[in-house]
Amino acid sequence: MRVELVRPDDAETVVGVIRWDGRRGHLEPMADGVQGLEDILRPTPVVLDDPSFRRAGTHGPTVLQPGDYDWFRAAVITRAEALGLEARFVPDGIGYGWDPAATYRTFEHQVERITTPSREE
Repeated sequence: MRVELVRPDDAETVVGVIRWDGRRGHLEPMADGVQGLEDILRPTPVVLDDPSFRRAGTHGPTVLQPGDYDWFRAAVITRAEALGLEARFVPDGIGYGWDPAATYRTFEHQVERITTPSREE
């Protein structure tokens, strides 16, 4: 997953890119003069008032601990907003899906085809 950080008044200019590798985020600043970008991925808990993270019958904010995708997403969104930026989540590697008409391919070839979208056929 890739996140592009942009200013609300200039959505075409990306000021930073954050990539999620499945365990942690990696920041790539794309513009000078943006203070606090490195703080977005600071490994500290995030408080989020989102009902989807609450247990049944509870109310109020939820504390998300660092280390998983839910924390990453909440940290990027809330901390980017605090810096006056917007976060655009862009999926990496949009590739092929399952092709039932391609059953002539071996299973291994199908898996390779689905998991490596940049490979030319």
